[in-house]
Amino acid sequence: MTELHTRGAATGTGDRSRPRAVLPALCATQITSWGIIFYAFPVLNPAITADTGWPPGATTGAFSLALLISAFAGIRVGRIIDHRGPRTVMTAGSVLGAVSLLIIAAAPNLPLFFAGWLLAGLAMAATFYQPAFAALTRWWAPDHVRALTIVTLAGGLASTVFAPITAALADHMSWRATYGVLALVLAAVTVPTHALALNAPWPQAVQGPQQLSVGADRVARSAPFWTLAAALTLSAFTVSAAVIALVPLILERGYTTAEAAWALGLGGAGQTLGRTLYAPLARSTGATARTTTLIALGGATTAALALAPGPYVLLVALSIAAGMVRGNLTLLQATAVTDRWGTAHYGRLSGLLGAPTTAAAALAPFAGAVLAAPLGGYPTMYLVLGGISAIAAGLALASHHRRTRLEQP
Repeated sequence: MTELHTRGAATGTGDRSRPRAVLPALCATQITSWGIIFYAFPVLNPAITADTGWPPGATTGAFSLALLISAFAGIRVGRIIDHRGPRTVMTAGSVLGAVSLLIIAAAPNLPLFFAGWLLAGLAMAATFYQPAFAALTRWWAPDHVRALTIVTLAGGLASTVFAPITAALADHMSWRATYGVLALVLAAVTVPTHALALNAPWPQAVQGPQQLSVGADRVARSAPFWTLAAALTLSAFTVSAAVIALVPLILERGYTTAEAAWALGLGGAGQTLGRTLYAPLARSTGATARTTTLIALGGATTAALALAPGPYVLLVALSIAAGMVRGNLTLLQATAVTDRWGTAHYGRLSGLLGAPTTAAAALAPFAGAVLAAPLGGYPTMYLVLGGISAIAAGLALASHHRRTRLEQP
């Protein structure tokens, strides 16, 4: 078994099992992929609907379809990475991401717009956090939390960097031209980076000798696994709906698109700030307590955004606070499997755990756009989302189980 217990490139001691190029490469590609494929859409969607006359529910539904495709494709992606490593998958996903955005930019009608987002969903599954986490968990175990934190600190800047850039581009060109420019940037940054940096040998999974062995199939069928999945799924629904609806919420409060984009972007900065707190939080709390607390805090910040009509500085502060919680929830999801069942079959189990959460995140923007009007506006919708988070926190509390590890295949 490849030994990963010594410190490597993350600390500069030169352990060859931790390829030096991987960590900075994934930082760059996560910022770019998330910023362009995901965060550009909520900024551009008002311009898309105004220019084309397509209903907001339809355009948001296309975006939700992409996230839904990503959820189910992620299971297969996880299995491939477990056995072959991330290089081929993530490079191909980068190419597909650029192609999908060009299709979206050129789409003359809704069917082609949907087709572009379907391909974007496959690109998300192959390039977003889940494959990056699988790569880092294998190359950096058992100190993977450090590597995961670094990458998510960088990834948290995706909205901070690309939401204002997207808004600035859209001020000077059409939404179609903006997506075309962003597609070229995506290809230029991520395709060569994934192809060249992720070429290190793929090691076997490392296990802690103190843990008990259980089969992956048994874990996947267990009550703690699916209770945890239910809690994370409801939490993902509320987080995704709140992020995508933040711009229209702030517009409904009477502020400009640029101000709304900055609030969204600064929420991304909050994610980066929050992730710096995860490692000490993980050292001082158990997995169940940590999960319950973070989900509850997510509900609290969502409800606070519902209740605060302004001033703008308060809305920005609440967006940053919500971002801090989101940043921790990302790392919580990334470490949920290893905290409870070890690193063997990480890709497979994280794919199974991530499928319902990503599906919920996929449906949330569409559900939010559809439900906001009957609920009387986005503030009431945010209150409903806060209530759903409270239910999720209760499920998280009920998901406690004894930590075990998986048998090697």
